Amino acid sequence: MTNPVLSICIVAYKNYDKVKDAIDSINYYCQKIPKQIIVVDNSDDNFIQDSKQQIQSLKEIKDVVLITPSRNVGFGKANNIALREAKGKYFGIINPDILLIEDSFSKIIEFLDSHKNIGAVIPKLIDKQGKILPVYRRNITLYDIFVRYVNPFHLFDKRREYHTMQEKDYSKVFEVPFGQGSFLVVRTSIMKQLNGFDDRFFMYLEDADLCKRINQISSLVYLPTTQVIHLWAKSSHTNKKLLFIHLNSMVKYFMKWGLK
Repeated sequence: MTNPVLSICIVAYKNYDKVKDAIDSINYYCQKIPKQIIVVDNSDDNFIQDSKQQIQSLKEIKDVVLITPSRNVGFGKANNIALREAKGKYFGIINPDILLIEDSFSKIIEFLDSHKNIGAVIPKLIDKQGKILPVYRRNITLYDIFVRYVNPFHLFDKRREYHTMQEKDYSKVFEVPFGQGSFLVVRTSIMKQLNGFDDRFFMYLEDADLCKRINQISSLVYLPTTQVIHLWAKSSHTNKKLLFIHLNSMVKYFMKWGLK
């Protein structure tokens, strides 16, 4: 393999079909940039044993490195495992439910190469209908959590719109305090300087924490010149176990950063 410019991490968890779709879209559109795609499989040993054929098909894809911790180590820790293997100048944090529809990585890397003061980029994330998703946020507060989960009669819609930066001009570059970790491209040097994700967060708000730390030493910006599809499930809204994990992460976040 040519020395990669880009290292991409995709965390798998019993969803090999989605992972393969994401990789296929990356390999179809991203052919100019030398890359490595590191899949960290958080599935348990029993599931892995029952899925040998799907796993083998992943291993056979060009540029893919598969790492199996044999248990679910969480999203942040899985990305940190990939970070230790990353050889690229840039580190892509990509969800399995992402689909490229153009060569987004070339545009992002060209932008970062020409803006040395910027440490990370989140592109335009859209749904299948082309609508921009509300994944660009101001730093989270307890008030915003209340508004997200308890909003009778839409009384707090203006606050929700403020938190999700709805007033911004999405045709222009702007700084993002908290970009959802579904698709981020960060300078690998910055990721390593920060020691990656804080893996005390098993899942949820590890992206808020990472973005806050990136913005302390550099900046994260929204880039309007390229877009990707995010098949956003919002699973913690309907799954009680995931909701508990989400609430647990909120407690850890505010214990770390304070309530303001």
